[in-house]
Amino acid sequence: MQAHEHTATGDAGTARGGGTVDQETSARDWWEARYAAGDGIWSGRVNAVLAAVAPTLPRGAGRALDLGCGEGGDVVWLAEQGWTATGVDLSDTAVERGRRAAAAAGVGERTSFVAADVATWAPDGDGRFDLVTASFLQSWPVEIPRAAILHRATGLVAEGGHLLVTAHAAPPHADLPEAFRTYRFPSPEEDLASLRLDDGWEVVVAEGRPRSATGPDGERHDTVDSVVLVRRRAI
Repeated sequence: MQAHEHTATGDAGTARGGGTVDQETSARDWWEARYAAGDGIWSGRVNAVLAAVAPTLPRGAGRALDLGCGEGGDVVWLAEQGWTATGVDLSDTAVERGRRAAAAAGVGERTSFVAADVATWAPDGDGRFDLVTASFLQSWPVEIPRAAILHRATGLVAEGGHLLVTAHAAPPHADLPEAFRTYRFPSPEEDLASLRLDDGWEVVVAEGRPRSATGPDGERHDTVDSVVLVRRRAI
């Protein structure tokens, strides 16, 4: 799925370069077709919010998990900063590209990639991470159970660890097709509510952050990201 400073777009009934979306098309099939249609669909650069937040975390580099890792840009960057990083994505093609990117960057030994549904995937062994990220985990025209995924992600965070959720809170570029203008972009408050936190958590950040982005046409566009950072309290 997802990644980084942009997400999947196209006509509501048409996958860009991938034909008509059938009502029975699964998110896995749609994203696999989208990745397989070209050599790469994301920049490979780290998400700017993650790059700003990760160095500030008091634990420093530990175990990290990226949900909906796409082609692995965030996973590779985390490993380059000293984290042991795992990426999970629906698409086999995206995951394989992530593995190749990690190897090319010389961080293959500190990374692992899994092709699986983040709505049901569970890690082996010690299933808690010092940092769990979900960057632009948004999927259209084929929807995913995003709120449920975010709530489930809280169970993957170790004591004293953090969960970082970054989302498009407004259209990511100016030429978004008309069919997507009715898409309901989540606010920070809505994403925070999806986590369903109890008293064992501390809200560090829940805010909209303005950002200037470059669209497919090369033009600059002002948009807003939703940023939610929460910390599981240490007992």
